[in-house]
Amino acid sequence: MLFLFFLCSALAAAGQTGLSTTNKKAIELYAEADNYRVRGQYREALELLNQAIAKDRNFVEAYFRQGIILKAVHDYTQSNKVFLIGLSLTQDPKKQKGFFYELGENYLLEGNYAKAQEVLDRYLESEILNKPKMDQALLWKRNAQFALRNQKVNSGFQPRRLPDTVNRFAMQYFPVMTADEQELIFTRRVGGGQNDDEDLVVCRKDSLGRWLPPVSISPNINSPMNEGTCTISADGRHLIFTSCLGRRGYGSCDLFESRKVGEEWSRPVNLGPEVNSAAWESQPSLSSDGRTLYFVSDRRGGLGNKDIYVSYKMENGRWTKAENLGPNINTPYDEISPFIHVNGRTLFIASNGKPGFGGYDIYRSEYENGAWTAAENFGSPVNNHEDQFSLFITRDGQRGFYSHEDNLKANSSMLYEMQVPPDMQLKYKSNYVKGIVRDAQTKMPLGARVELFNINKNELTSVVQADSINGDYLIVLTQGADYALYVSHPGYLFKSLNFNYEVQDQLTPVALDVWLDPAKAGASAVLNNIFFDLNKYDLKEKSVTELEKVVRFLTENPTLRIEIAGHTDNVGTAAYNLQLSQKRAQAVSAYLVAHGIEPSRLTQKGYGAEKPLVPNDSEENRQINRRIEFRLLR
Repeated sequence: MLFLFFLCSALAAAGQTGLSTTNKKAIELYAEADNYRVRGQYREALELLNQAIAKDRNFVEAYFRQGIILKAVHDYTQSNKVFLIGLSLTQDPKKQKGFFYELGENYLLEGNYAKAQEVLDRYLESEILNKPKMDQALLWKRNAQFALRNQKVNSGFQPRRLPDTVNRFAMQYFPVMTADEQELIFTRRVGGGQNDDEDLVVCRKDSLGRWLPPVSISPNINSPMNEGTCTISADGRHLIFTSCLGRRGYGSCDLFESRKVGEEWSRPVNLGPEVNSAAWESQPSLSSDGRTLYFVSDRRGGLGNKDIYVSYKMENGRWTKAENLGPNINTPYDEISPFIHVNGRTLFIASNGKPGFGGYDIYRSEYENGAWTAAENFGSPVNNHEDQFSLFITRDGQRGFYSHEDNLKANSSMLYEMQVPPDMQLKYKSNYVKGIVRDAQTKMPLGARVELFNINKNELTSVVQADSINGDYLIVLTQGADYALYVSHPGYLFKSLNFNYEVQDQLTPVALDVWLDPAKAGASAVLNNIFFDLNKYDLKEKSVTELEKVVRFLTENPTLRIEIAGHTDNVGTAAYNLQLSQKRAQAVSAYLVAHGIEPSRLTQKGYGAEKPLVPNDSEENRQINRRIEFRLLR
């Protein structure tokens, strides 16, 4: 009786909408096919539509519905065939324009741009009422025109699929990597169905640089429910991922974070209502130090259905209220799959709302003068008529990793690696410093704070925490700045280091263990970011970062007295070097006094060339010996 009710409703609706057939059995089969179609049972729906067409070979709507189903399973070639048959059977402009609209998208998704433009023009000539569809058709037409102008032929671009040791599941997607490229983390799905289990897995490299088989990232993170797209900080110790079921949240899918201490991941914690909403949040991307988070949400108030948002982590560990990235990034359509490069200045997104090659393309935006530039198409051959998303670019900008979903095979995705073409290279590439922080006396690891400053701007660029159990740290250095690196821990002298990347083009990773001296009498530290012009004692402007660091240290340790010591190389007379070193020590002391440090806590002494750290036998060594130190007196 229930089926009969639905059938009668369908027949009534068919009569009202003016189906092209009067064959009752064909209409019955057509209505029954639609019940299967809406449930995703496409094979059964296609069989019933074939039976309906057998009853009436001129059943236009049955061909149209077949084309829609074949399109849904990515069989565009067969979809086009049945669309063209249906189109040939009708002279009704209202029905023709439906075929033109669907064919236009199909041809675009096949990369047949000229044909797409042709049928979309015919659609736009016939449609005058449906503005949303007209806008979509205009976008598709612009895409076809853009692709015809910009596609590259025979570019030699040859991505390679990662080995079967990695691609061992029905689906694997959204790859991310640590900055040292030793860990590859991605989402795997055991089957092609939407309800099949998703977990986060990690592949690690062996001693020969080969990827080992993926394993569960942690029993503390993976659960019997689904764990989806994730992001990881450059040091591999801060993870944010998507969870939709099984954990308490604010909406349909929320973002959760976990931290790795030693070798164990912590129990995930919801990022809270400033990031998550009653809507859907997913596809996170963290900055290299884990302090800035980009993600996708379909919450109300955005520019489109899915938009890119950003939130910042405060010193108290809480996240700021998420902000929409605005019209330079988002459109009235969908923006997904953000990826912030470790340089912190280049943002990649996927969009179907900007001029491109069809479907989702990858776009790139640069952070300049405090704002994101208008996102531009990343270009052919990376973008083509298929969907592109979930791109990850290595720190040096040379290689990319992504998941490829075959448009001809539904629910199948594999991980690929590519060489980034030379004309698509990043403007700012990155390197990293990596090592262990230890107590200089006990040799025990320290969970120290590691800070990176751009000393030309006196601007904090990045902050990471060394692991509290093993002392491991990793921090990213990006081209285009002169950096001061500070390693500090309560009760210890801070360590000052300098890395000048203003014109640095050598991106060999730096291995550097840091030994911190307890803050006791006799301990000393070189201030590597105090600068003077040649033969002068006036402090250069970019010394301010270091001087402020010393002020903070002395303010936080009010009982300490220090000696400011000036040192030179052996070039020049002993008397001149002694005088110069004394004046430089006095200049540093004067700055500290001017910024609130009691003069009684400071002693200044110039040693000239009396105490070299290394032999004065090269310019590099002489530069090391030209220095300011401070030594604890009490």
